[in-house]
Amino acid sequence: MSLASGPGPGWLLFSFGMGLVSGSKCPNDCQCQAQEVICTGLQLTEYPSDIPLNTRRLYLNNNSIRFLPAMNLGLLSDLVYLDCRNNLIREVMDYTFVGVFRLIYLDLSFNNLSLISPHSFSVLSNLVQLNISNNPHLLSLNKYTFANTSSLRYLDLRNTGLQTLDPAAFQNLVTLQTLYLSGNPWKCNCSFLDFTIYLIVSHLNHPDELNATCVEPTELVGWPITQVGNPLRYMCITHLDGQDYVFLLLIGFCIFSMGIVVAWLTGVCAVLYQNACRRSSKDEDEDEHGQRVEASRRIFRSTVDSGHDGFPQLI
Repeated sequence: MSLASGPGPGWLLFSFGMGLVSGSKCPNDCQCQAQEVICTGLQLTEYPSDIPLNTRRLYLNNNSIRFLPAMNLGLLSDLVYLDCRNNLIREVMDYTFVGVFRLIYLDLSFNNLSLISPHSFSVLSNLVQLNISNNPHLLSLNKYTFANTSSLRYLDLRNTGLQTLDPAAFQNLVTLQTLYLSGNPWKCNCSFLDFTIYLIVSHLNHPDELNATCVEPTELVGWPITQVGNPLRYMCITHLDGQDYVFLLLIGFCIFSMGIVVAWLTGVCAVLYQNACRRSSKDEDEDEHGQRVEASRRIFRSTVDSGHDGFPQLI
């Protein structure tokens, strides 16, 4: 076979074998044994290369890694345990975990996360434990963040800077058992009401519930968010503040003004209608009177004419 004919099956098998060999290496300074790779505390600034493809447990904690490359991580299709805590990871994108769909345990705590894309965990349907605590710049989570993580049982959101949460983000977490929420500046305003109701009806385990408290409004400062549902419901649904009274006053004034305008228009229409009826009645009377006069004239003329015909005319 000539070289111009392209690589044959033998060359492809050789390349595949070389890929397996390269995929079976152990990264420098890491420890590899029994499908477990430990690269803890090696001051790594990048994701290590040459991680064996059959790795099931990967420890990258206590390094300075800033980014998780989806292309390299996606090759570890058997990965079930990934520890990335205490690094410098800034964001997690939609495609970051696209190849590790068997992942059960994921720890991203103690990083610099400021962004988690809405569908970052969408392929992790087998994920049981997720820890994204101690990322103080995270601030918010999209309502689709946990859309497909239906197997999740443990979720840690401590010290993430979160101020509010959309209860729609938890509607698919039917197996969730433990939820950590402390260390966040929760704003217990009316937009937070639905989430507090979710906390009441879900009966989740909150080991840190006494430390997960509201920072505003003033009336609820220091209240645990698991106990603020009923007071918040009173404030948002049944209680009226100064702005509500001003709004009601304006609405009442508008209704009163519209009532006056409608009454005036009704009166004008009634007067115009009465005038039209009077004119119509007057015209009918004039027509009837004219018809009577005309009839009287016709009768008189006919009488005169008959008198001329039946009696001699006197001279």
